[in-house]
Amino acid sequence: MPPGAPARILIVSDAWLPQVNGVVRTLSVVVQHLREGGDVVEVIGPDRFRTFPTPGYAEIRLALAPRRRLARLVAEFRPDAIHVATEGPLGWAARALCLKQGWRFTTSFHTRFPDYVHARTGVPKAWSWALMRRFHRPSAAVLVATPSLAREMAARGFTGLAPWSRGVDLDRFKPAPRAPWEGLPRPVFLYAGRIAVEKNIEAFLALDLPGSKAVVGDGPQRAALQARFPQAHFTGRLENGKLAAAYAGADVFVFPSRTDTFGLVLLEALAAGTPVAAFPVTGPVDVIGTAPEPVGALDEDLRAACLAALETDRAACRRYAEGWSWAACAARFRETLTPAAS
Repeated sequence: MPPGAPARILIVSDAWLPQVNGVVRTLSVVVQHLREGGDVVEVIGPDRFRTFPTPGYAEIRLALAPRRRLARLVAEFRPDAIHVATEGPLGWAARALCLKQGWRFTTSFHTRFPDYVHARTGVPKAWSWALMRRFHRPSAAVLVATPSLAREMAARGFTGLAPWSRGVDLDRFKPAPRAPWEGLPRPVFLYAGRIAVEKNIEAFLALDLPGSKAVVGDGPQRAALQARFPQAHFTGRLENGKLAAAYAGADVFVFPSRTDTFGLVLLEALAAGTPVAAFPVTGPVDVIGTAPEPVGALDEDLRAACLAALETDRAACRRYAEGWSWAACAARFRETLTPAAS
């Protein structure tokens, strides 16, 4: 959308409050910034519909047969611009409505569903990627979080790709006394996020590392991993200041995922002054690998990355995180929007 007068912006997303994940975090912060800038923003999520549990994620609910009610809600809001954030039932319904009405819209690619579906069901990734291409093909712009992801998607036949980076709350996540892990042998290697198969947490927990391993978060794989790795310290989900303190108190943040499209937790850890160890894949290569000074270590040998990250200057981590702005993220999102009516 061109700068100037406030716009009526509609976001349709299968991921929305009260869910807790990176997509919801990104959208909620962007919505806040847009509203503070004068735009009228409406988010239509599953909370407005009858829902059913996502297979394998019972706590995440998806809208059931949303087309008729969605059409009514969109008509009542009268948007100037429409963004379809996800490829779930609401996303497909919004896409169909826009095509029927001749409205232009943008989309974003947040989640590697082909990898997730393959990990759970064995469905060939090529089938899911074909479905993803079909979903995004009519979009005026497909927002992607990192340059490496954009290159991969272009190679897979996606078009209209537009960069849309991320930010971090520097007031919430900041260096602090390293007390939260008192009693655990140092160094403390921390993972924080969903505990699910696609996060590859086992690759971290199986490492032969000095000190202690800590896992913050919850998810369908927690019980199994906790039983298999009893020496690791599992806290469950931490909220508010406790999560920020957990980051600041760790010696290294370990990001074992090979499938995330970005990883907001990377920036949160760095803002707390904690270096990152990860595989050299999309997300880490775009965040850790582009820093002007070392803020962690990337290696196909994750143990080697963890040990190397211990040598990182924590002040450098914070300095680098200070360059990632949610305000810039929101501004970029708005720039990519296109008027719904031609």
